Amino acid sequence: MTPHASATAFQVTNLERALRYYTDVLGFTEDFRFGQYAGIKLGTVHLHLNGNETHLKPVGGSALYILCDEVDAYFETIQAKGAIAQFAPMDEPYGMRDFMIADPDGNHVNFGCELQETADGQPKN
Repeated sequence: MTPHASATAFQVTNLERALRYYTDVLGFTEDFRFGQYAGIKLGTVHLHLNGNETHLKPVGGSALYILCDEVDAYFETIQAKGAIAQFAPMDEPYGMRDFMIADPDGNHVNFGCELQETADGQPKN
């Protein structure tokens, strides 16, 4: 077996509201829908939104980190569309420039890109 992709699943209270937020604000596209379960994607990143009551996972208790080639322009774009920012892009000592948003249910999505050097000015190994 050779894995080629994965999909994180977020429990949401209202599938339609979640789909609008992820597509209209964050730029994801709808990939499929099966009842109260939908798949969306942004580039090669897949995310599933579960509005079913059969998989009772905590609403708002999930997180996803998406690795990107840049974050600043994307942050400006989605912030102008109403993204729920938890913090703006910043250089972190662990070698990433990243930011975090929340969805309407409180699930967190981080977007980050690698820095060429760490926040203290040292080259990355």
